[in-house]
Amino acid sequence: MFIANKKKGIGMAEQIEANAHLFTEKQLKICKGLLEERQAHVFSHWPKLGSNDSEKIKLVEQIESCDDGYPGGLRKYIENARKLLEESREGKNAFDGWEPAVPKGERVEYASETHREYERVGVREAKRTAFVLVAGGLGERLGYKGIKVRLPVERATGESYLGLYVKSILALQDCESVGGGISDNAAGGADAIMKKIDIPLAIMTSEDTHALTLELLETNDYFGAKKSQIHLMKQEKVPCLSDDDAHLALNDDDKYVLQTKPHGHGDVHSLLHQSGLLAKWKDIGIEWVTFFQDTNSLVFRVIPGALGVSKKNDFEFNSLCVPRKAKEAVGGIAQLTHKDGSRMTINVEYNQLDPLLRATTSPEGDVNDETGFSPYPGNINQLIIKLEPYEKQLAKTGGAIDEFVNPKYKDDTKTTFKSPTRLECMMQDYPKSLSKSASIGFTVFDNWVGYSPVKNSPEDGKRKFDDKQPTHTATSGEFEFYNCQAKILRLAGANVPEPKLSVQKYNDMQFPIGPKCVLSPTFGCTFDEIKQKIGHNVSMTENSVLILEGNVHLENVKIDGSVHIKALNGAKIALKDCEIKNKGWSWNAVANAAEETARLCGFVVVKLETASLTRDYDCITTVLDTLM
Repeated sequence: MFIANKKKGIGMAEQIEANAHLFTEKQLKICKGLLEERQAHVFSHWPKLGSNDSEKIKLVEQIESCDDGYPGGLRKYIENARKLLEESREGKNAFDGWEPAVPKGERVEYASETHREYERVGVREAKRTAFVLVAGGLGERLGYKGIKVRLPVERATGESYLGLYVKSILALQDCESVGGGISDNAAGGADAIMKKIDIPLAIMTSEDTHALTLELLETNDYFGAKKSQIHLMKQEKVPCLSDDDAHLALNDDDKYVLQTKPHGHGDVHSLLHQSGLLAKWKDIGIEWVTFFQDTNSLVFRVIPGALGVSKKNDFEFNSLCVPRKAKEAVGGIAQLTHKDGSRMTINVEYNQLDPLLRATTSPEGDVNDETGFSPYPGNINQLIIKLEPYEKQLAKTGGAIDEFVNPKYKDDTKTTFKSPTRLECMMQDYPKSLSKSASIGFTVFDNWVGYSPVKNSPEDGKRKFDDKQPTHTATSGEFEFYNCQAKILRLAGANVPEPKLSVQKYNDMQFPIGPKCVLSPTFGCTFDEIKQKIGHNVSMTENSVLILEGNVHLENVKIDGSVHIKALNGAKIALKDCEIKNKGWSWNAVANAAEETARLCGFVVVKLETASLTRDYDCITTVLDTLM
């Protein structure tokens, strides 16, 4: 078989040479390299010279794009694929010789004094942090036609995920640490006056989301950020493989097109390396790179504290985590030590962690400890990486990280696939490339304050609801967002009712619901900042709505209804000795609504009465009377 392919390859080389005038020298080199990798079938259908030339050019241009987009090019991709496919055929266990242990990390209780001290440090570090949003997916899994970052976080204001993220970054950019605590020296010897940096945001897009993401930014004037602050990086796809010899798969309907699929969110590392952004960021004083996902509205509530943990522990790599029940379908962070002495701290998928523990250190497997949770915290793919060693490591690897392949074989011979597969990579696997001396850790926050993903359709959510699992739907995401802000207000001293299980069903699901609270990033991006603005005797009823934007202070305020207070562009509003009472708003359940977001959430918001107050620029307003 190999000899036949080799002979065919020679013929194809002549065919490519005959068409050489159609291609650049670079393209010819790539094509000849594919022939050497036993990929002659890619060109075997070509007709004689002068026929289908435009289709030939189209195919070779796609080949070139795939070659450019993969560290080391297509030959390296094929080489890696053959190695991984061989390991798959042989049933190789990736964890042979490795012994797990609980890694170093911090479990932080939000609003505790420890947390508040970490936040004070983290606010300073945020000013020298670049943020990276992984947003390459459409909302198809959600049943949403657009890009996920366009989805509203909540219906009270209609703020999109992307809008919330950009405004959170800008709030951190302008935020000053309040409350004292750890000194500058203790925080790392920072200068008394830091260089003002426009905090950068890089967004990894895909072919499906790039244009739509750019449109969303442009139509919203970049949500208040400078255009120069935001950089879009488009992720390219990788070729599919048709069999265990890593033959590149052609499109069934068009033999002049390679089948391609996404390579996984691990591509974010190679894109950052190839873009040159890391060097630019380092030059302007950036020290940290923080990665976050497209639909987790709560993540910026915990990022400042996690940055403080990274600074205190000098972590090169810090995974933001949540408590995880034993055997829960969430990857666990574990420190692995090999019998040869090598060591790494990585995410281990839940279906691999339990058998690994049983085979090594724990005959009972993954079990809960005295806290009621597994000692191996749950990975949520929100990462903080120290820039300088990160840049150096990516320079060594070309941005490549460990890959895996998951073929579905037709039969026990393990030679052909049910459908084409491809190599994949995950962003959280970056630590696999680091030395055992690298300082790697985790930071655990409770779910309520740091993790509320929106990734399931109402139908999938209903199935999870019936199984008593988190639904991770647009509905749960909205109510969890309100509940988080309400709990922060309670911790700050306000009298805010606890959420209760809803009587109404939304898409046939019930959720804990309390007052609808929206605390804009401009109102407070740290707990100290929020607490400073909540005075004595602030209360609200269980059906109330409270939306606060900007520099707003509350003192002796009772809310029974809906209120929206906005202090813009340096204005200050002090709301004192007030009673706000009106008909408020209601979240009315609907089924099969025509409007898309209403259908996803299972409700419409009916705004009956609202007490509104807006002040702009350098205005200082104190309201002492009843506000209706």
